[in-house]
Amino acid sequence: MSEHRRKPPQSQGGGGRAAARRGAQPPQPSGRRATPPSGASPSSGASSGGQPRARSGAAQPRGGRAEARRAAQAASRGGRRRGATTAHASGAGGGRAGGGGGGGGGGRKRFIDYPRAGRAGAKRWMPSWRLVTGICLSFLGMLVGLSWIAFLLVGVPDEAKAASTQQSNVFYWSDGKVMGHRGETNRQNVDLAKISTHMQDAVISAENASFRTDSGVDPKGIARALFNMATGGDTQGGSTITQQYVKNTYLSQEQTLSRKFKEMFISIKVSTTQDKDKILQGYLNTAWYGRGAYGIQAAAQAYFHKDAANLNSNESAFLTALLKNANLYNPDGGVGPGASPQENRQRAEGRWNDVLNAMVKHGKLSQSERDSYKFPKVKGQTVEQGQAGQIGYLMDTAEKYILKKTNLTKKDLELGGFSIHTTFDRKKVKELETAVKKVRKANIDEKLRPGKDKHVQFGAASIAPGDGKIVALYGGGDYVKHFTNNADTQGVPVGSTWKPFVLAAAMDSGTYKSDGPISPMSKYLANDLMKIRNPDGSYVRNKDGSFFLQKNEGTTRWGAITLRKAMEQSINVPFVQLGMDVGMDKVMKMAESAGISHDSMAERNASFALGTSTPSAIRMADAYGTFASSGLRAEPYSVTSVEKEGQPLAGFGKPKTSQTIDDNVANNVTDVLKNVIKNGTGRKALALGRPAAGKTGTTDKNKSAWFVGYTPQLSTAVTMFREDPKKHKLLSMNGVGGKDSIHGGDLPTEVWTEYMRAALEGRTAQDFPSATDLGEVTDGLGVPKPTPSAPPSSTSPTPSDTPSSPSPSPSSSPSNSPSPSPSNSPCRNPVDCTDGGQDGGANGGQDGGPVNGGNSNSGGSNGGNPDGGSTSSSNGTIFGQDGGA
Repeated sequence: MSEHRRKPPQSQGGGGRAAARRGAQPPQPSGRRATPPSGASPSSGASSGGQPRARSGAAQPRGGRAEARRAAQAASRGGRRRGATTAHASGAGGGRAGGGGGGGGGGRKRFIDYPRAGRAGAKRWMPSWRLVTGICLSFLGMLVGLSWIAFLLVGVPDEAKAASTQQSNVFYWSDGKVMGHRGETNRQNVDLAKISTHMQDAVISAENASFRTDSGVDPKGIARALFNMATGGDTQGGSTITQQYVKNTYLSQEQTLSRKFKEMFISIKVSTTQDKDKILQGYLNTAWYGRGAYGIQAAAQAYFHKDAANLNSNESAFLTALLKNANLYNPDGGVGPGASPQENRQRAEGRWNDVLNAMVKHGKLSQSERDSYKFPKVKGQTVEQGQAGQIGYLMDTAEKYILKKTNLTKKDLELGGFSIHTTFDRKKVKELETAVKKVRKANIDEKLRPGKDKHVQFGAASIAPGDGKIVALYGGGDYVKHFTNNADTQGVPVGSTWKPFVLAAAMDSGTYKSDGPISPMSKYLANDLMKIRNPDGSYVRNKDGSFFLQKNEGTTRWGAITLRKAMEQSINVPFVQLGMDVGMDKVMKMAESAGISHDSMAERNASFALGTSTPSAIRMADAYGTFASSGLRAEPYSVTSVEKEGQPLAGFGKPKTSQTIDDNVANNVTDVLKNVIKNGTGRKALALGRPAAGKTGTTDKNKSAWFVGYTPQLSTAVTMFREDPKKHKLLSMNGVGGKDSIHGGDLPTEVWTEYMRAALEGRTAQDFPSATDLGEVTDGLGVPKPTPSAPPSSTSPTPSDTPSSPSPSPSSSPSNSPSPSPSNSPCRNPVDCTDGGQDGGANGGQDGGPVNGGNSNSGGSNGGNPDGGSTSSSNGTIFGQDGGA
């Protein structure tokens, strides 16, 4: 061989010297070693000097060095490489994954390239558009598949089955025996041909104008319902007739996400498998219309005593209005706040108008015919005979308590299936009913005195003190004839039975003139037609600027008497002035602490102290029970347990008892009220023959009369009033029973005594805890402490009203109004010592209030009865419900 080495052959692929130079570079680390190409020896990649040699005829891959560098970086991060790490050809790294130069080997591809190979940093974790698209399509396909399966699996509603599954509710007495049943199915399915076309047109026009052409589902309505469900708003409304038909077939009416989706699937299936007439028929036959009526035939009979085929457009519009929510649109009234007959009728008339207008808009009624309609006259309500007497009132009270304690609706209860155990004592309920009937029979004669004795109502409630358990109610004469529960009305002013709360507030907080609580032995001026002072020393005035003069019963010049004596004789003036001195806000808080609901409170003006508020008999019995139990109180309750299909519902444990009034304050109130029965206006209750305390109450124009009393074992409130059944307004009881006027110490006290004697028979007589001296004995007298720094105001007394030395001379008193004792007339100024003059005496009359005929800014005052009392309340009607039990 020649001394000189033979020159290596030149690359066929071009690149010459540059390519050779690249080939001469040392190989880069590459994780796994590549398999040598076929035909290459293991040592052919390097010369004896350790430098790689370019293989003859082998083309160098492009970017070899850059690819090798990227591969080395990936290997250093521990990343996985797709296929073979690098395919080397003749010692050179080969290109992208899966291939290299001249016959390089490739690895398996992953089904999902994530994290992404061949990407560095954040890009490695960013999914490709192919991956995102694939996932979305897969999810959509799965959703379509599941929807199709759900569509195939859901059933179609059966209106006949829905009717057959309705059950009655069973009510039990406190001893576990069955009281009665409510909710027997009042439904009769009829063909669409037997449903008036006017009714069909009314429902479609008002509920779902596109019913004949839509798909049966309202996506916007569903979205709105879901949003409201999430935000706590109203989930009702916005559904198609098809959706409402589906919803009516559910016994459970809960608003949940799963139920909404199930409703949607069933609605779609119903819309695709049933014709529109069948859907409309099913909806009208399963809808709830109130009065226990399910289905249009039952509703037509319940409200108009006719068949569904004979309904006219006017009646159809009314029944369609009920579909929105019969509990709030039935003019009979519903359950819960805002569901009084007046409020319901107002809503019903508005909705009735809307339905008629919709019928005109959609060409189902002419404008002239629409203009001829007046709100239809609804027929009298009929109920099951099993609810006659007091049973219906007891059931109403129990249902009301259930609705208050759970999220159930009135419709849920009417669907039935509940076992309801109550607190009502069958024996005591009968005894209370017997007592009312006995007193009524002896005194009320509608045939003899139709203009006076007609429309007289009684109501009563009896509660265990300190426990809250309602043991008996009297709601009215007969539930099948009179549907308003007189024991749970809110609209009958309680009159002077409110005065104990004023006294309790004074004994608890004192007045602005005292250094602390005051004793019931504190004295106040009590003369008839006295001016009442504000805390700043000015006199309370009527709206016309005249003085407000408080009326007592009669013109007796009592002078200064103790609060105990004022309670005994139910004298108004001292308690109105005491309320102003204590502060009416504090009086309100004391009443609430005793158990009076805030929504029954009247305006807190001067007359507030005389009982312008309108709590129910249940609440008054509960509040006086707080005094009986030395300040211990629990919420009144009428249900001990509720079961549905054998499973108990939560929330019906016995209410907790707490000390809401200081025990000595409560005991002092009891001591004062014992004296009312012993020596005062409640003397008829002495016939009970055991220790008892109580207070009489009579209101303006004798529109209501009360007696609320208690023993340590039982607290009972009895109310008596007259009401116009059409206008739902209180009427005067002057002349009732042949009496000039009815007072709380008359018939209500007689009912109370008759009942309590029977209810407590066989139980050992107990006395109340002794009361200890409480607070300072003050000389209130209705005159404020001096306030020299107070600036004059427009309501300050005129010069003649400025306090001066007492003038107790006999000549200052009318000869026909003797004072109980000379020492009881320490008048502070001449104005306080007069009765308002002859004109005032004439105009004050039996009604009390401002004697000059002006409008009182304090709501007026009461007079003309021995119990004091108040003016008519502006706090609502007698049919608003208290909702306490």
